[in-house]
Amino acid sequence: MPTTRDYYEVLGVTRDAAIEDIKRSYRRLAMKYHPDRNPGDAEAETQFKECAEAYEVLSDREKRAAYDRFGHAGLRSTPGHDFRSMNVEDIFSMFDDIFGGAFGGGPARGRGRQRGGVPRGYDLETEVELTLDEVLTGAERDVEFKRMDLCQRCRGTGAKEGSKPVPCSTCGGNGQVAQTGLGGMFRMVTTCPHCRGRGTVIVDKCPDCRGAGRVSVKRRLSVKIPAGVQSGQAVRVAGEGEPPPAEISPGGQGIRGDLHVVVRVRRHKRFERDGDHLLLAVPVAFSQLALGAMVEIPTLDGTTSLKIPAGSQHGAMFRIDDQGLPNLRSGERGDLVVIVQLVVPKRLNDEQRRLLEQYAEMEELDVSNGEKPSFWNKIRDAMTGG
Repeated sequence: MPTTRDYYEVLGVTRDAAIEDIKRSYRRLAMKYHPDRNPGDAEAETQFKECAEAYEVLSDREKRAAYDRFGHAGLRSTPGHDFRSMNVEDIFSMFDDIFGGAFGGGPARGRGRQRGGVPRGYDLETEVELTLDEVLTGAERDVEFKRMDLCQRCRGTGAKEGSKPVPCSTCGGNGQVAQTGLGGMFRMVTTCPHCRGRGTVIVDKCPDCRGAGRVSVKRRLSVKIPAGVQSGQAVRVAGEGEPPPAEISPGGQGIRGDLHVVVRVRRHKRFERDGDHLLLAVPVAFSQLALGAMVEIPTLDGTTSLKIPAGSQHGAMFRIDDQGLPNLRSGERGDLVVIVQLVVPKRLNDEQRRLLEQYAEMEELDVSNGEKPSFWNKIRDAMTGG
């Protein structure tokens, strides 16, 4: 799940920080927590991804405005990249303009996840909120989001119509440059800072995408949420993510990423959820517990009757079969567990008080039985240390 930490706190900047300050802070933290500098440190990788998530929001004017006004809730309809499952080098390449190949990587390293050698685009993630009633039946939600897509004018090349990218003069078209040190004792290969690993540069840029080959587009689609879904689970919509990055596939050939629609279930005012089961606290009177009673119990479907046996105690639990939520896989419904809670009246009328006093006079509580009740034994043990 996305981080719940304050994005400004994650990047260590103030809420009025300029974009250049945000960029500078992100670059410093990303370099600090990059796994190449912290091998085997899972916590550092988590912080690296948190910083990327924060930077993606705070570096975007619209997302930042929504976050400043509504916090994390304001971003639910504005999908971001699924950084938790994204390869670290993919994240680095996304913001390559502020790193300039600090960890090498070239075209062969990390640039977009691969499936069988086929380049793959980035996944996106957004959230929807469901009520418990909708979990019972399933629901359908319209989600609207932005994603980077191929520029239609240049077909992803980034070049102006009638022109083509030319080989990079810095790396000779290799996408990488080599440096030697200590009298030629070692050789270090890094991503070309001029072409950023592409091997080519664009002289005449496309006016629509300004040479990026990708443009931000709005996308709207309807997503079906199955019955029984748990809060935090995601519905994957295949192929609704982004095309492969321009560095590895200028024309967008390859596999699109996916859209992950994460479900948040709104808390119900009466029911508590425990997996596929529902818990319900029902207030009852002393007379109902002592004498037994039939009571009407609310359910998500309507109401049902529950028989409370005479002599039931406060906190007693009763199970009503098949009145819970459906299992996401089998469809079989869980149970409704009813917990009865004794309610003591705050005010009594004269007749009620008279009858209750008569009952109190007749009431006897036998605590002898030759032994002290366990309650008092516990108190004795606590006092004596026994």
